[in-house]
Amino acid sequence: MQILPTALSELIEALGALPGVGPRTAERYAYYLVRRPAHTSQKLADTLMNLHSSVKYCPKTFALIDADVELSPLYTDAKRDKQTIAVVAEPFDIMALEKTNQFKGTYHVLGGLVSPIDGIGPEQLHIRELVQRIDEDDVQEIILATNASVEGESTALYLQQQIGTRTVKVTRLARGLPIGVDLEYADQITLGRALEGRQIL
Repeated sequence: MQILPTALSELIEALGALPGVGPRTAERYAYYLVRRPAHTSQKLADTLMNLHSSVKYCPKTFALIDADVELSPLYTDAKRDKQTIAVVAEPFDIMALEKTNQFKGTYHVLGGLVSPIDGIGPEQLHIRELVQRIDEDDVQEIILATNASVEGESTALYLQQQIGTRTVKVTRLARGLPIGVDLEYADQITLGRALEGRQIL
């Protein structure tokens, strides 16, 4: 015997397929939409329908941009330093760096990290395009802003190999202790990175 209406069951199943959304959360979202006026669901449906036709990847930086824009505004803005590139794994990593209001260079999105376990090799990432940008824009510094994970480290190492003998400075985001964390609770890797990245006061 079917307990829930078919449409509601299908909505729960669709929401549950999203990353980070478990069965209970999917049920709460679905129930919320059922209780709201129909125009709430309609607006969500319209937004989803227009998503793929309204968004595309920048052919230069591979950041997400509006479909009617040729290049990312973060690249075309005259105030941005095209000779400094922060290399990130995914488009949303850009938002984290932009929120600091401290980075004035441009970005390059790899589209993931090298991960043989997940079947992601270097050829599936936008590494060749990055090397091309280094030559075209006379890039002076590459900031590797990838995760401090095995995949992030191996991707950074591969990028350094691909850059080769080009006269470009390659830097990594500093790794260290988060504000407010006691030394006794820090893991060995974080503590080791903090020692490596120590600064003169």
